[in-house]
Amino acid sequence: MWIDALLLLIVVLCACLAVGIKDLLKSVIALGVGSAALAAVFFRLESPYAGAFELSVGAGLVSVLLISAISLTAQRGEESE
Repeated sequence: MWIDALLLLIVVLCACLAVGIKDLLKSVIALGVGSAALAAVFFRLESPYAGAFELSVGAGLVSVLLISAISLTAQRGEESE
């Protein structure tokens, strides 16, 4: 029971951090951690397909795409200056 509350607390804290942090890379990392914790909540609720989908797409694919987009825009911004 306490592990469910801990996982949900991690999800809420990471979501708040992802919105509040000014550094985009740290924000994406917080979003990925929160998504992984949400996947663990789905697994605890005995929903393995939702958990696997959230882990692969939410924590994996979205985080990788956002980090690559941040790195590409940072490189273009540095070249123009």
